[in-house]
Amino acid sequence: GSGMFFAVTVVTAGFGLTVSTLCAAIGQGMLAGKAMEGIARQPEAAARIQTAMLLGLAFIESLVIYVLLVAFILLFANPFRAVFAG
Repeated sequence: GSGMFFAVTVVTAGFGLTVSTLCAAIGQGMLAGKAMEGIARQPEAAARIQTAMLLGLAFIESLVIYVLLVAFILLFANPFRAVFAG
């Protein structure tokens, strides 16, 4: 019934946030590590590398924010509630 639907919604939102945050953390760590390697190899290009790194970090973080938005929609304004809660 309604309780089961709510439980599945909470688990789905939590799982989505967990996976997206984990993947984003791994991606951000790899990006920062490669940027540091690039700066160590070519210190004169540090400003350009840092700019590209910050832009990449912003894109990666925006994906997690989109997942958070979807999780909030599922939890608080679920469009499927009328269909499944009957």
